[in-house]
Amino acid sequence: MLEVVGISKSFDGFKAVNNAHLSVEKGEIVAVIGPNGAGKTTLFNLITGIIKPDSGRVLFNNEDITGLPPYKICRKHISRSFQIVNVFQRLTVFENVQISILSREKKTWNLFSPSKSFVVKETETILENVGLINKKERITAFLSHGDRKVLEIAMALGGSPEFLILDEPTAGMAPEETSHCIELIKTLSKTMGLTILFCEHDMEIVFRIANRIMVMVRGSTVIQGSCNEVRCNEAVQNAYLGGSDVCLM
Repeated sequence: MLEVVGISKSFDGFKAVNNAHLSVEKGEIVAVIGPNGAGKTTLFNLITGIIKPDSGRVLFNNEDITGLPPYKICRKHISRSFQIVNVFQRLTVFENVQISILSREKKTWNLFSPSKSFVVKETETILENVGLINKKERITAFLSHGDRKVLEIAMALGGSPEFLILDEPTAGMAPEETSHCIELIKTLSKTMGLTILFCEHDMEIVFRIANRIMVMVRGSTVIQGSCNEVRCNEAVQNAYLGGSDVCLM
């Protein structure tokens, strides 16, 4: 479904992503892992058009989407959440999700007039699916950090995605919130048929969710394979544990 081929990006001579490769099959949950500064978020920015690559290609459903602007990529049914929560703090939970749906329908100019009655059922369905329906009238600024992260996922769902990209979805969450988010990701994959690409520092979470894992070090792909293949890969051991011969996890 997604194929990243030899993609590279430099900033002032520093190669943030260096000839990276990634593949994601339809229906998979694929994790991208790596030490801090490995290039994971930059890779996601290249896939979603926030920045343009110096070289390489991004293919989605066999179509070359390399360098397209984010709004065009979004309209190809690719949605994303961010490492730093990106929501409308002064609006309600309901209005945040409603905006994402209206944007997809190109009706945002009517947001503060009759459009308040638009897409109500779809908005409530999404909030029900992510477990925020009971907080739909709450101002977003007063939500917990975990609920704001889940709300951002809900907003991504408002774009009617086939492919969902999550940048550290459980970062900063309390243990109970983390467990809820893990189950939510698994449910979205199973019940909605979403293909999911995510990055995460917590290796326990990665091994619980992912079908396959891609490991990045210094901007390059070290390996992409099953959890078992990645766990005991020597190059991964060197990157994470300084050459230990004990499998991760």
